[in-house]
Amino acid sequence: MTPGTRYGNRKVAVAGVALSDCGRVDEATPYALHAQAARRALADSGLDRSVIDGFASAGLGTLAPVEVAEYLGLRPTWVDSTSVGGSTWEVLAAHAADAIAAGHASAVLLVYGSTARADIKAGRRTSNLSFGARGPLQFEVPYGHSLIAKYAMAARRHMHQYGTTLEQLAQIAVQARANAAANPDAMYRDPITVDDVLSGPVIADPFTKLHCCIRSDGGCAVLLVAEDYVQDLAKPPVWVLGSGTSVSHTTMSEWDDFTVSPAAVSGRLAFERAGVRPSEIDLAELYDAFTYMTLVTLEDLGFCAKGEGGAFVEKGRLLRDGELPVNTDGGGLAACHPGMRGLFLLVEAVRQLRGEAGPDRQVRKPGGALPQLAVASGTGGWFCSSGTVVLGRG
Repeated sequence: MTPGTRYGNRKVAVAGVALSDCGRVDEATPYALHAQAARRALADSGLDRSVIDGFASAGLGTLAPVEVAEYLGLRPTWVDSTSVGGSTWEVLAAHAADAIAAGHASAVLLVYGSTARADIKAGRRTSNLSFGARGPLQFEVPYGHSLIAKYAMAARRHMHQYGTTLEQLAQIAVQARANAAANPDAMYRDPITVDDVLSGPVIADPFTKLHCCIRSDGGCAVLLVAEDYVQDLAKPPVWVLGSGTSVSHTTMSEWDDFTVSPAAVSGRLAFERAGVRPSEIDLAELYDAFTYMTLVTLEDLGFCAKGEGGAFVEKGRLLRDGELPVNTDGGGLAACHPGMRGLFLLVEAVRQLRGEAGPDRQVRKPGGALPQLAVASGTGGWFCSSGTVVLGRG
């Protein structure tokens, strides 16, 4: 399948993408970041706000997304607020694309904003050890089974089962920081070494601080439209070729295999629906709350065999000029992570496909051509959910 092949009944294009101010943003509310990102994405598209008839957001407001839509002055006739953690935005993008293809909406705005870092610094909130203690979680939370501990357990299982090393996991953090070095919007740009990662304070064995995502402020927005609007866009469209979603577990005892994430299902569905193979993908934007998340997602999307992720990430394969550029903006490990990062993956993928990343960090194919295909894959909870979207340049 070539970029622009029909997705459902109507082709669906990414018309505009944008970031709000990101990193350290002390003088803004989450609503203000939503509005800033939305305005910028609309300007990027070249379309008037009157075309927006669909809206999706999650994570803010008592009646999300109604409250956020009201703040933005929108009255959409199609809405979605599906919230499944970090994969929320790939899932919402899949829902929006389906709605556009079916004719239920023609222009859907996805927008997110968070002041997670600023709120903690100002004492408006505290760090949370768990998502709550009701339902199935009541059997884990009393024993201190925190979010990071669940990821750490899964990483240890992969290390035990396949011989994956701490040095290999550290390479993911090192390469993410190297990719961030040329990104002026990245929060951390100084280079780090494997020794820097290994010698840091332990957060949850085997993770040290640099194995974990940063905490930042920031927001972003993505505007999806039906093919009818493409002739009016300010920039060439990036097409939604296929998507897939999947859920796995809430309680760790219900997770069949700690070394397999739900991306194994969402990725397979997305690639099948797009009609492309993993080997054809030019760059990947993957949720990276922890280094292990990147490694296992690479395996489950089919970029390497199960158990070979450790060897795959060595030798600079994830760098901008590597064999498979991954998280080309620096990812959640270095660029930004304001709570739910999934929408940022789509923004970066689109910018790379458009050739807008700038001379120092633009991905190029052998011979200098722009990339044609990208995948964005988000993971939610503690590998509880996954959404994968394949994008192609027209």
